[in-house]
Amino acid sequence: MVEVKEILRLWLDGRSLREVTRLAAADRKTVRRYVEAAQAAGLDRDDGPGQLGDELLSTVIAAVRPDRPRGTGVAWETIAGHSEQINTWIEQGLTLTKAHVLLERRGVVVPYRTLHRFAVTELGFGRRRPTVPVADGDPGVELQVDFGRLGLVPDPVRGTRRVTHGLIFTAVYSRHVFVFPTHRQTLEEVIAGFDAAWAFFGGVFAVVIPDNLKPVVDRADPMEPRFNDAFREYAQARGFVIDPARVRHPQDKPRVERTVQYVRGNFFAGEDFVDLADCRARAEAWCAHVAGMRIHGSTRARPAEVFAEQEAPLLAPAPQAPFMIPVFSTPKVARDRHVEVSRALYSVPGELIGTRITARADAATVKLYHRGQLLKVHPRQEPGGRWTDPADLPDEVSAYALRDLDGLARRAAGYGEHVGAYATAILEHPLPWTKMRQVYRLLGLARRHGAAETDVACGRALEVEVINVGLIERMLTRGLAGAETDIDHMARAQPGPSEQAHAAADATADATVTGITVTGAVTATAVVPAAGRFVRDPGEFSTRRPS
Repeated sequence: MVEVKEILRLWLDGRSLREVTRLAAADRKTVRRYVEAAQAAGLDRDDGPGQLGDELLSTVIAAVRPDRPRGTGVAWETIAGHSEQINTWIEQGLTLTKAHVLLERRGVVVPYRTLHRFAVTELGFGRRRPTVPVADGDPGVELQVDFGRLGLVPDPVRGTRRVTHGLIFTAVYSRHVFVFPTHRQTLEEVIAGFDAAWAFFGGVFAVVIPDNLKPVVDRADPMEPRFNDAFREYAQARGFVIDPARVRHPQDKPRVERTVQYVRGNFFAGEDFVDLADCRARAEAWCAHVAGMRIHGSTRARPAEVFAEQEAPLLAPAPQAPFMIPVFSTPKVARDRHVEVSRALYSVPGELIGTRITARADAATVKLYHRGQLLKVHPRQEPGGRWTDPADLPDEVSAYALRDLDGLARRAAGYGEHVGAYATAILEHPLPWTKMRQVYRLLGLARRHGAAETDVACGRALEVEVINVGLIERMLTRGLAGAETDIDHMARAQPGPSEQAHAAADATADATVTGITVTGAVTATAVVPAAGRFVRDPGEFSTRRPS
C-alpha cells in the first residue's frame, strides 16, 4: 500500500507517467495500471492528496492485483496442469523456448516469463545442484593432477615466446603442491613431470587422479576408460593406480581445480622468466617455500608441514632410474615377412602376411605381439636398419634371402656327398651369390629325378672336372650312358692346368718372331701374329663421301 500511495501522490502532484516511473522505481506499465484503476475509483487531480485514504487504496489494489488464494495467477494455474509434460520435455533435452512453442500448439497460450518462473520454481529448471564436500581420504593415498595454462615464456632456441602450461600435482590430504611447467602436452613431457613430482615429494602416491589428458587416456569413459599403453606401463613400473576424472566433471578433482587458479595468480602472474628451465627451477622453489608454507584456507595448516608429518612416511619409494618410454604401433606384416617399426625392418615368425600385429619398441628391444601372445624379441635397430632371424623365414627361401652360402651347401649335401661337393664347386667364385640360382636348379633336379641318380651324375661330372648344371640335367634326362659323348666333349673343352700351359706354348710357337740377337739378348723384337681367316684389306672399309 505504501508503494501504491507513493505512485498516486506523485501523479497528483502533476508529474508525468515517465517521471513517476523514475521516481517510484517501478515499471511504467504497472504505474499506468494503478493510475487508471485510481481514476476509475474516483481519484481526481484537482482534489489534492487528501483523497488517498485506505479505502481508495484498497479498491485500487483489488482492481490491479485481484485476490489469488494460492498466490498465483490464471496463467500459472494453466501451466501447472501440464507440468508432467513440460518436465518430460526438459528431461529429453528440449529448451524452454521449444517447450513454450509446443504448448502453444496444444492451445496453451501463456507468457514465456510465467512459464520460465514456473519451470524454475516447480521443476528445478536451470538450478545448480548443491555441492557436497568430499572427504580427503587417508594420508599418502590420492594425488590429483591437471594441466593449467600459465602464459608465455621465452624460448631462446626459437627466439620467440611460447605458450606454457603447468602440470599441477596436488596432494589431497595435505594440499601440498608441485608445478611442472612445459611447452608441450606430450607423453614424454607428462612422464618427465611425474618423475619430477616423485622426486619433489620424495615418494610415489598410491592413486593418481588425472584429468582426461590425451597422453594418459586414449578414450574417456565414466566406467571403462581406455588408457594409453605406454603410460599404463609407466604406472605399473612406478607402482600407482590410475583413476581418471569424468569428462567435464571438475568436482571429481576439486583440490587441483582450485590450485590451478592459485598457481596462475600467485606464482606466474607478473614474473619475468629467462627460459623454461628458469621457470621450472623457480616453480619448484615457490612450491616448497611459498605454497607449501602458507596457511591453507580449508585445513588452516601449512601444507608442507602436514605432508612431512603425515604423508611422506606412507609413500612408496621414489624411483632412482629413468623410465624408458616405449612406443606402441600396429604395423602390417609385409610379403617379405617383415614389419616396419620406427623406420627399421624386423622379421616376423609364422604365416602372418597381411596381418596387423602389435609392436612395442624401447631404447634396447623391439617386441612383437599377436593377439596378446609374444611372437619375437629383436634388438633395436637404427632407422634404415634391418634385423632378420633366419628361423623366422621358410627353409626354402632363408638361404637365398640371407645369402647363406654355407647353409645352401649343407642343404645340397643332404641329397648326397657328390651333390654337396658339386654345389660347393659351383659356389667357388669371386661373386658366389651370383651362382646361387644354379645351386637351386641343382636341388630342383635332385628333387625331380631322385637323390641317388643326381649324386651319381654329379660324381661322374666331378671326375672329369666339368662344372655345369646343364650337363647334369642332360645326364639325368638322357641317362648316364647317352651323355658320355657330352661329358668327353666338355672335358676336352675345359683343359686342365698342364694342358693350358702346353696350349700357351703352342700359341707362342705359331707366332712369327723376328729380331737381332746380340750377345744372347734380343735388341729388337717384333711379334707378328699369323694371318686369320677373316682378315680383310683395309681398302674394303673405306667410304667415299659425295662432293
